[in-house]
Amino acid sequence: MKVVIMAGGRGTRLSSLTSEIPKPMVKIEGKPVLEHEIECLREQGFTDIIITVGYLGSIIMDYFGDGTKISPVTNKPFGVNIEYYFEQIPMGNAGALFKIKDKLKSDFLLLNADSMFNIDFNKFVKFHESHDGLVTLFTHPNSHPYDSGLIIADKNNSVVKWLAKEDERPKYYKNRVNAGVHIISPKLLENKIDAPKIDLDRHLLKPLAGTGQMFCYDSPEYVKDMGTPERYKSVCDDFKKGIVNGKNLKNKQKAVFLDRDGTINKYVGFLRNINDFELIDGVSEAIKVINSSGYLAVVVTNQPVVARGEVTFEQLNEIHNKMETLLGNDGAYIDAVYFCPHHPHRGYEGEIEKLKIDCECRKPKAGMIFKAVEDYNIDLENSWIVGDGENDVLAGINAGCKTALISENAENYNQTVTVKSLKDFVDNFL
Repeated sequence: MKVVIMAGGRGTRLSSLTSEIPKPMVKIEGKPVLEHEIECLREQGFTDIIITVGYLGSIIMDYFGDGTKISPVTNKPFGVNIEYYFEQIPMGNAGALFKIKDKLKSDFLLLNADSMFNIDFNKFVKFHESHDGLVTLFTHPNSHPYDSGLIIADKNNSVVKWLAKEDERPKYYKNRVNAGVHIISPKLLENKIDAPKIDLDRHLLKPLAGTGQMFCYDSPEYVKDMGTPERYKSVCDDFKKGIVNGKNLKNKQKAVFLDRDGTINKYVGFLRNINDFELIDGVSEAIKVINSSGYLAVVVTNQPVVARGEVTFEQLNEIHNKMETLLGNDGAYIDAVYFCPHHPHRGYEGEIEKLKIDCECRKPKAGMIFKAVEDYNIDLENSWIVGDGENDVLAGINAGCKTALISENAENYNQTVTVKSLKDFVDNFL
């Protein structure tokens, strides 16, 4: 699959670091961020690259050449084939695509040159091919969804709405942000757009929302733009910690599995009303620690209220949207949510017959944990489950991970540790 990397922007928000070089040449641990990108692609077999350049683009062209040059950092060949399109007059961030469309005969990867990422691209491509859409967006949760472009999708990951920063958004929403990594069909470039500058999001992608032709690929892998000095510093710190490379799903992941009621939100018995959902004090700060540590934050929660007919799937989804919104407002995020809607006991008025089963996902069984392992390549031996009940501990034991019981008392369910809260756990054991 051919790769197009957009490297024509001026990077004005990062001008203190890029006054004399283009933004993609800013260094992370002594190596230009664009070189990090090319290495990630090359190692996974993506070696046919077109780079669109503009402002100070000759610096990029001189550094990489046609891809056969020797890197001054590694003293090894870049090992790829590179062509360039030099944008003499700014045409918007997608204008150059229309100039090179004759070179794009099949679906291609479209990336930004000023982002740090490490992604299992082959897994991303496999998802795209299985959904047969014109576009697949790489989406992920982040620490500032309130000022990011949000993607709203249906249960099949078909994009229903694309909400830009300035668009009105729902009161509660899933923390699903467009990461600026795309797979695009060249059919999209058959559109006739009458504008001197063509904007990728506004002119090409956003109009596909609701058509069934654009899908989102949710992943916790590392993608972060370096648009501000603060974000640049964050990327540098993450790279030094090994988080950037470690979060590629080809590598084994560590996770903290989190019970919901009594662990994240205040326990009110069976939570049926969204107005009763309230975060426990200190939870957002604790989850921020999990986020910054390189562990995945994964919710695994029994929700028998669905089988009992007391909460619909739609209502439960809205409750989880509230959880993600409140956490996002505090700069924290959940990487994935798994819930068990089943309940084996019968006799409830309004119960959902097909959900009244003895399933494999209801804790203390470990089905939800095993599904997360399948989805995210999780190393259970080096992962934790944190919850406030015996079923949480037993689910962790059944899965083979370490266990933390939240309790003020001395219950012994053979948990690894006992803690007073999620914050107590991250402060002392993470």
